Amino acid sequence: MSQLRVGMDGAVATVLVDRPPVNALSTALLGELLAAFEALDRDPTVRCVVLSALGDRCFVAGADIREAAETPPDRASERTALGSQLMRRIESVAVPVVAAINGLCLGGGCELAMSADLRIASTSARFGQPEIRLGIMPGFGGTQRLPRLIGVGPALDLMLTGRDVDAAEALRLGLVSRVVAPEELQQEAASIAAEIAGRSATAVRSIKAAVRRGLDLPLDAGLSVEFELSNAVRTSADAAEGLRAFLEKRPPLFGQAPVRDRD
Repeated sequence: MSQLRVGMDGAVATVLVDRPPVNALSTALLGELLAAFEALDRDPTVRCVVLSALGDRCFVAGADIREAAETPPDRASERTALGSQLMRRIESVAVPVVAAINGLCLGGGCELAMSADLRIASTSARFGQPEIRLGIMPGFGGTQRLPRLIGVGPALDLMLTGRDVDAAEALRLGLVSRVVAPEELQQEAASIAAEIAGRSATAVRSIKAAVRRGLDLPLDAGLSVEFELSNAVRTSADAAEGLRAFLEKRPPLFGQAPVRDRD
């Protein structure tokens, strides 16, 4: 049976993890998530994706520890490679991905959330990379994404001690951008996604591409990427419509044509 629920509401896709009791990332679930995001990235009608989980106890509480313990050491790298591939694939989706985080978001779950572009948390959420407690380390990108998001010192604090933090501290650290009451989480994420989906597809995709590509480049090279993409956006039909609508004091009517070039 599928451990995901994938749906569409207009131009917003929703991917919900459904693997009770704690939504642990098994090999099968990792594969399902990878296939789902690959399919969504091929769908030109998708303008934004919300990634969340059913229930209010857990987003994803981590990797499937039982499965990991039963995996022969000579095959452990296969699970790690699949998890790492999934996180990179989510990052490379052309449209923005919004993670709506309810409850526990630990280990592989925290790494999954960090692969999204925006993270919205409920006040009940808790974040951490507790792998050190098991004598292992993050393997789905945590050692690289966490320092980039919150800084080297705070990231090492979390990874070397294995402690977790509540939503308020995650907001202070910059791990999430908004915190809302649990009952408001899904509506907040849906509202953000709908707002993004209503913007120019050309501009939205180009902003994400510029940021994601620039993170791996020196500043001068990143600025060149921005220059190239911003000039292309400036000459688009959406830009002409947006500027004209501003001058005419009316809402813009942006087209639907997607930008697919992400290099």
